[in-house]
Amino acid sequence: MTKIKTSALLLSCTVSLASCLLLAQVQRPGEYPRGEKPSPMMNFFVTSEPIGDGGNLGGLAGADAHCQVLATAVVAGNRTWHAYLSTQARPGQPAVNARDRIGKGPWYNFKGEMIAQDLAHLHGDTMELAHQGNNLNKLTGLTEKGQIVPGLYDYSDPRDNDWNYAKTTRFSTRHEMLTGTQTDGTAFTDGVDHTCDNWTSNKSPAPGTSNGNLNAADGRS
Repeated sequence: MTKIKTSALLLSCTVSLASCLLLAQVQRPGEYPRGEKPSPMMNFFVTSEPIGDGGNLGGLAGADAHCQVLATAVVAGNRTWHAYLSTQARPGQPAVNARDRIGKGPWYNFKGEMIAQDLAHLHGDTMELAHQGNNLNKLTGLTEKGQIVPGLYDYSDPRDNDWNYAKTTRFSTRHEMLTGTQTDGTAFTDGVDHTCDNWTSNKSPAPGTSNGNLNAADGRS
């Protein structure tokens, strides 16, 4: 079977009603749509589960393998999955850009909804495309199980700032995502570690370093 290069964002845990029937059918953030299967067109998802060691993903290879395992669990393992991650240049080791790892598009989510038609559309490479925007948002950035990822203020709890609580609580602050990637899909070139030592370290980042969430629109990554 032909292997298809595919992308997946990597989710990190570091850190007037029409009718009652309609209300009952609306999926809540984080809820699993039981009985549903991913569209055969799905070649994008936000991972539903972390690897479990903070930013230490086992490098790009470990992150890709994690995506493959999650996809296989929902019968979508016939594609070759790649995490949307960049790595920064190191002595003797060039940077890797996330946009160069995911094919050319188009990309579709669990429901078969188009996220972006190509790399330029996904990243807003031109002024016109940037103004148009892609279709990645809270309602379309679904997990491989079809779940809506809990947003910044969904299920908020004062204990969300306590790691011992957050790491074991399903609906805690799990909106935070790390990609190590600028808004144009390329790796950072400054001297700040944006990639948890190229996804091999679980050390807490220094205050003020880059991170972001699915609701963010300010270039954080």
